[in-house]
Amino acid sequence: MIDKAHIDQWLARMAEIETALADPATAANQRRFQELLLEHSRLQEIQRAASLYFRLLRERAESDALAHQEGGDPDLAEMARTEIERLDRELPAAERALLEVVLPADPADSRNTIVEIRAGTGGEEAALFAGDLYRMYSKYAERCGWKTGLMDASPSSLGGYKEIIFSVEGRNVYRTLRYESGGHRVQRIPATEASGRIHTSAATVAVLPEAEEVDVEIKPEELKVEYCRASGPGGQSVNKSDSAVRIVHLPTGTVVQCQDERSQQRNREKAMRVLRARILDKMRLEEQARLSNERKLQMGSGDRSERIRTYNFPQNRVTDHRINLTLYTLDRVMEGGLESLVEALRERDIGLRIQQLMKT
Repeated sequence: MIDKAHIDQWLARMAEIETALADPATAANQRRFQELLLEHSRLQEIQRAASLYFRLLRERAESDALAHQEGGDPDLAEMARTEIERLDRELPAAERALLEVVLPADPADSRNTIVEIRAGTGGEEAALFAGDLYRMYSKYAERCGWKTGLMDASPSSLGGYKEIIFSVEGRNVYRTLRYESGGHRVQRIPATEASGRIHTSAATVAVLPEAEEVDVEIKPEELKVEYCRASGPGGQSVNKSDSAVRIVHLPTGTVVQCQDERSQQRNREKAMRVLRARILDKMRLEEQARLSNERKLQMGSGDRSERIRTYNFPQNRVTDHRINLTLYTLDRVMEGGLESLVEALRERDIGLRIQQLMKT
């Protein structure tokens, strides 16, 4: 339970941060400056939620005293009882809002994100579905005001993707998209099916918080870098220089490649961004595995072996298996309307974490 002492501690910390932010030495260290700004913003959210919650508690106590005052005015007591009913309706939501903002923040929540989509079982149909997922996330990012950028892609012969990797930049991107990691299954009549039978295909999605150089130390001697000519559809669009980059991180065996840019240097920079993100993701998953109880609670753990969602086109149905939520608005979801799914997943995750917080 949150008490007044906690609020006093947060207010004192806010004052410390405000003093630090006013110091020119802090402004000279941009990384530290941004960290303090983020912490100050979070403490402001806590302050607002706490002020509302404790004000409602105070008003509830005052109304209760009036309602049970011996020899008091009957009309005033009735008004107090009415006020108690209103406050009792508002208090649970205010308490949950406060508990939500005091949950330990994941440092990755505010980071930009790298999304990797790979076709699974289903051949060309799976590749087409991977392309549909890329289009869905691109449209959702546009609705959120985020910026997307293609990092690497392996097109299939029918216009889908065997693999596609892209970045998403904006506010709280990872906090929102983290629940999309996992296996996505599609049920529909493929464009390649002549008899009209419904097929089941799959694709996997990996959502990785983008790492900075200080998060993951990669030494030059740990890398094996190869350059080759980028593959393409042929004709004039083929890149005739050795601009494609393939990098192997020897300690972990992680392999990344990029050929999207015509510049060798740009491809290397993109490949290193993906490499750092994959290594950071591996470190995070290993840490979560050690904290087994926490891992069971985290729906956005990033386990790609889990089938998380089914897209049934004949019935216009999408089902998220983690929360047993079924919507008959698949057409809107595929156009980027992911809000209902994302919010339901986040609410469930927050609820589980609050339960854990209340037990401690």
